[in-house]
Amino acid sequence: MRWDKFRTSRNVEDRRGQRGGGRAAGGLGIGAVLILGIVGYALGIDPRILIQGAEMASGGGSAVTQPAPVGTPDDETGRFVAAVLGNTEDVFRQILPAQTNVAYAEPRLTLFAAGTRSGCGFAQSATGPFYCPLDQTIYLDTSFFAEMDSRLGGGGDFAYAYVIAHEVAHHVQNLIGVLPKVREAQRAGSQAEANALSVRVELMADCIAGVWAHHADARWSVLEDGDIEQALSTAAAIGDDRLQGAGQGQVVPDSFTHGTSEQRMTWFKTGLAKGGLDECDTFAR
Repeated sequence: MRWDKFRTSRNVEDRRGQRGGGRAAGGLGIGAVLILGIVGYALGIDPRILIQGAEMASGGGSAVTQPAPVGTPDDETGRFVAAVLGNTEDVFRQILPAQTNVAYAEPRLTLFAAGTRSGCGFAQSATGPFYCPLDQTIYLDTSFFAEMDSRLGGGGDFAYAYVIAHEVAHHVQNLIGVLPKVREAQRAGSQAEANALSVRVELMADCIAGVWAHHADARWSVLEDGDIEQALSTAAAIGDDRLQGAGQGQVVPDSFTHGTSEQRMTWFKTGLAKGGLDECDTFAR
């Protein structure tokens, strides 16, 4: 992928040189854990993030005391992340109001190593990249890229860009009102229904990531041979059926939260081919 053509974003906060505190050894009662689990379920956030954040707040972890630099990082990985984020800003600033009549407010992206605080609680590498709607920030430990190479069967610049664009897509969903509506519906339904809604949210984000790639390539001619295959390989590798089969030896569809490998590839290709956000309505199909 020719990412050197992209404008770099100034909305990157680099905390990789800091430590946001480790996981607390204990301190929360079972009641607090249950309440935080319910809150996480209602917000569509991994409850572990909220629980670990509460443990830190209760004295179990150390806090970041020095402000982290904001802007374009100096290292190649940081510049790459800033370039992809900058290009998503340029694309969605143009197409979001044109296609949905909603102005694009740029999110922040926080780079960290091992663990850090987020608006949704404690973020750690094991959680993977995620978007927090409470502070409109994407959290990314770039060691996830190495994990993609070694464990998830995907890798390469365009595959990494797909991961970033997927999280930016959740921000787009937040701006157009999809995430608040889904959280409300999840609170009113069963766990199986909540999981099914989560799958639709994630597949929609895959499609929106494809929409970004469509417009980025149309304007800047950034795709090279093999790039699309990289992204599809990554989408396949992180399908619920693939991950469950590898991790627990069986597949439980009612517990899916992101969709199957085939679904994830299909929706990414839909966005890439069509370029329209209206093509990404996974709730109507």
